[in-house]
Amino acid sequence: MVTKNQIKLVVSLKQKKYRSQHGLFVVEGEKTVNELLQWGLKAYAVFADNSQNPKGFEGAEVVSKATMKQMSSLTNPSGILGVFYMPKAKTGEASDWILALDAVRDPGNLGTIIRLCDWFGITQLICSEDTVDCYNPKVLQATMGSIARINIVYTNLEAYLEHTDLVVYGAFMDGASVYVEKLPASGILVMGNEANGISSDVTKHIAQRISIPQYGQATTESLNVATATAILLNEIRR
Repeated sequence: MVTKNQIKLVVSLKQKKYRSQHGLFVVEGEKTVNELLQWGLKAYAVFADNSQNPKGFEGAEVVSKATMKQMSSLTNPSGILGVFYMPKAKTGEASDWILALDAVRDPGNLGTIIRLCDWFGITQLICSEDTVDCYNPKVLQATMGSIARINIVYTNLEAYLEHTDLVVYGAFMDGASVYVEKLPASGILVMGNEANGISSDVTKHIAQRISIPQYGQATTESLNVATATAILLNEIRR
């Protein structure tokens, strides 16, 4: 039977400081919980409300709908909730392309970008320390389970770029068209903040400025960062 302390712990994990303190995060939904388990992430506990059949979730704690609503971050809880240990981020550079994010703040954008990394086979995601937490519940909902397959590292982005041996590309409105740029087999692509783009401090470490040409009327200020990431990763892979 679920204890008050367990409920209190799960509720506390809605806040970043408690996620960091305990090294735990919460995902919701049968598909996502199953996917994380199948990819080998270690579960602290799995909870199923009493309207769900917890078969397939060995050792799942059955809770009331009221308790599930209390633990959930969703307006309409799915009925399955998993608490997982945060995987240890791997250090060292990949031999493929790496995506780096400079102060991306919107949880939906980060979640979508993690899914894009999964789709395009970008296994290494470097985030500046002021990028939104990848274990934020809204980020996790948007990743649809892709969080299990991407190595995400939070670090001082300027220092990281200063010491890399890879060519660093940055997305800018005034960069060279990505459609004519000869892209190498490996490199780093930096995407900037939703409102301000790539910061001036990070820009100092960018070797090549690239852009997505605009074909419509110049009334659109810029593309959403997740949309722009999708286009640039597609071109890198093409």
